[in-house]
Amino acid sequence: MKERVLITGASGFVGYHLVEAAVQAGLEVYAAVRPSSEVAHLVSFDIKYTALDFNDIGALVRELEEKQYHYIIHAAGITKAKTAQEYNKVNATYTQNLALAATKANIRLKKFVFISSLAALGPVSYTDAKPICEQSRAQPVTAYGRSKLLAEQYLSELKSLPLAILRPTAVYGPREKDIFIILKTLNLGVEPYISRKPQWLSFVYVKDLAKAVMLALEASINHASYNVSDGNSYDRYALASITKRVLGKKSVRFHIPIGMMTVVASLLEAAYTASSKTPALNKEKLNELTAENWNCSINKIKNDLGFVPEYDLEHGLALTLKWYKEHNWL
Repeated sequence: MKERVLITGASGFVGYHLVEAAVQAGLEVYAAVRPSSEVAHLVSFDIKYTALDFNDIGALVRELEEKQYHYIIHAAGITKAKTAQEYNKVNATYTQNLALAATKANIRLKKFVFISSLAALGPVSYTDAKPICEQSRAQPVTAYGRSKLLAEQYLSELKSLPLAILRPTAVYGPREKDIFIILKTLNLGVEPYISRKPQWLSFVYVKDLAKAVMLALEASINHASYNVSDGNSYDRYALASITKRVLGKKSVRFHIPIGMMTVVASLLEAAYTASSKTPALNKEKLNELTAENWNCSINKIKNDLGFVPEYDLEHGLALTLKWYKEHNWL
């Protein structure tokens, strides 16, 4: 019989690629999705679906015992919210509830993989000689990052949980929608930047992240955290330069003062006050976008799990842009 994996957030961008990797690994996949989630893009996979009530630990225990999962990949979460309380509820409390259920359920769970974020550690100074490593002092600059850090702290208290935490940096690839906004803007010949401050950025192609997750499932190492990137650092212009080269485009580059962008972000937040949605640009997001240095070390995941990234930004962007064009996103 196949080993069984529960993947939360399966209908999302990263979730899709986790489902694909798990199916290719020969696992029996249960995709946890909300009743309202769009799942048409998952129909080509031979998988089953389930719904979870993250507010009810008892219901989660019953779900886990009924299905007898061998693995749990917890990728569900939110990247946009109006308040810190909402971030903490979804990203931290729900994670804690699922993990608690996993420790209470009568199942032979081999691994609980939590998809955290490099935002939980936060950036470092542009002139910092050392990249962000797993033991760097956590200094998240957004409520999102703080909620992921809180989730990690909750999980660390559950000593019986067979845990692995992955902290990907900026994830891109087919179906991604946030970095896609930048790529779409570049396709129109517009290349905006916030301020003129230099930056170091890091990225990971989504298939490399999925590969790291599969390695974490198999690893015997327990209660370990790993940064995940392609192993490189890029200056702030690299994404645009590669995109323009791949698309054969030219652009008008300009820099917007950070003060002006703060005003714009404030106006957008005000405009969305009555909406349940959150604007793509807000004051919190500005902290992340203007951070000086997101360069991180992946030596630990290389040494412990044998992770070797297959895609640098040039290769990954070429495949991503090809997908966007083939699917009429660009």
